[in-house]
Amino acid sequence: MKIELTDDLRHEYQTLFDTCLVAPPHAAEIESTTTKIAANQARYESVGGPLGIPWFFIGVTHCMEGGLNFKTHLHNGDPLTARTVQVPKGRPKKGNPPFTWEDSATDALTLEGFAGLDDWALTSILYRFEKYNGFGYRPRKINSPYLWSFSNQYTQGKFAADGVFSPVLVSKQCGAAVLLRRLAERSIIHFDSDNNPADDDTVGELDALVVYAPKTESAAAAKLQQALNQFPGISLAVDGFAGKRTSDALKRVTGHFLKGDPRA
Repeated sequence: MKIELTDDLRHEYQTLFDTCLVAPPHAAEIESTTTKIAANQARYESVGGPLGIPWFFIGVTHCMEGGLNFKTHLHNGDPLTARTVQVPKGRPKKGNPPFTWEDSATDALTLEGFAGLDDWALTSILYRFEKYNGFGYRPRKINSPYLWSFSNQYTQGKFAADGVFSPVLVSKQCGAAVLLRRLAERSIIHFDSDNNPADDDTVGELDALVVYAPKTESAAAAKLQQALNQFPGISLAVDGFAGKRTSDALKRVTGHFLKGDPRA
């Protein structure tokens, strides 16, 4: 199935990302996984730098395709002690095994056409992940688990094998978009929003209703977090707890912290 990255599709990706919430039963696993990805930033940068690919795109790809195992090919998780056996078969074509993870990763990313691209907006990244895994979930009106598993954006339905779909099967792997979302929530990575920012009046109205309360949940705080998420470079967890990160985001937009913030 061929699908182009239209403005409507960009808007869909951005909306899903902005409203994405980590499923509580998987929170600890996602936290651990994103910590591991961040810990290997330098190694991912050593491959991504020469290719012009963001390190976190490589890190999330490594998680999805290789389980963060540096002893396997980035292409598909086959061991580095031989050329790949699964699709794509026989990679890398140059050199002799055992391969270094870096050489194999460079081959995989170049083979997929990611090297040298100049558009690494969030929506473009999400499109590339879904395109890589396939658009087969769209005719079934299911958000791809490859992107959204372990979040409120996905419940069930999965391909058990190529062309074999089960409406009740549930993905047991965290989605790529969910990992990106948590990395952004933790301020490990940052994105420029593809949406128009929320207007200052909207934020101002909500700002007047919300006080600094990191241990108290409120609907107004959640709405303020959603509004702040529309501004470039801000990715807050929409959890209704108006703590330090919400106050920091508000200061970026308005120039002041939340009322009651000790730093105000």
